[in-house]
Order: sequence, then structure tokens, then C-alpha cells
Amino acid sequence: MDYPVFVVPGIGSSGPLHWQSVWQAAYPDWQRLAVADWDYVVCNDWVSALEGQLAANARETVIVAHSLGCLAVVHWAARYARTIRGALLVAVPDPASPAFPRVATSGFAPLPSERLPFPTTVVSSINDPYGSVDHARACATAWGSELVEVGAKGHLNADSNLGDWPEGFQLLMKMNDG
Repeated sequence: MDYPVFVVPGIGSSGPLHWQSVWQAAYPDWQRLAVADWDYVVCNDWVSALEGQLAANARETVIVAHSLGCLAVVHWAARYARTIRGALLVAVPDPASPAFPRVATSGFAPLPSERLPFPTTVVSSINDPYGSVDHARACATAWGSELVEVGAKGHLNADSNLGDWPEGFQLLMKMNDG
């Protein structure tokens, strides 16, 4: 990787079998969002943590976010004018969905609908229980993102048995190449 990578997990911080953790184990110089409590989720806390940690990074940082981490990144981008190289937003959940985690109801809705000031790719599965393809498509359109649909792979997490998820890593490398 030519540029710094910043990993933004969702609730629970993406355990050891999650592709984000597998990738980070292979690239130990990557940074990871640190929050006080991965199970008690407040949007403002995650956005503040993102800003504080990204402020110390180079402007060419590539963010790789999953699930609720995607929403935190989008809220961060709406509040701060920091320039980054781009973001890979995987399995964007829908705060209006009945499946949206109750522990994450503070501040995530409504979602910002402005075009993001950096290149983004939204990755969606057709059977994600937390966010439909239509939701992903609407987000990608609003944010000016490329949309990549990867078939029926659930929430694109450890339960999806993706291992090191080569398809996703290729999307990250494409973003890295610019």
C-alpha cells in the first residue's frame, strides 16, 4: 500500500475473523479507530474520535469502513473539511431499518445526503439484513460514490465467511492506486 490506511470497524470492533482484522494483521502499520466503548455507540463520540485520530494522519489516508463505521465516516465528512485519498464503505446499514441495532440509535439518523468531498466506493450485498441494496444505491447516489454489488454475502462480516476477502481487497487497492 502506498498510502496510510485507517480502519473504521462497526459495533464490536470487527473481531479477529473479520476481513478488516485479517487485513490489518497482514499490514500492522495500518491504524484503527479507537473508541471508549465498541458496544455502546454514540455517533458524536465516534465522529470526534475519527477527527482526533485522522488529524494526526496524512491527507492521503484511505479509510476502510464497515457497517456502522461507514455512517460515522459520512457524519465525520459532513462536519469536517479534512481531505483524504478516499474511503471504502462496506455494508452501509440503514438507520430506518427495524434491524438497525438499538445500541446505535444516538445521532446516526438522519444520514448526511451531501456529495462526499473525496472518492468513495459503497459495497453492498443483496441479502444484508441491516441495509438493502436500494438503501446502498441511494447512499451511493447521494454521496457521489461508486456502487459495487457483490451478490448474496450477508452483512459482509465474519459471519459471511469471507476470510481475507480478496474481492474487497482489490477494491481497496483500486482506491489506493487512484
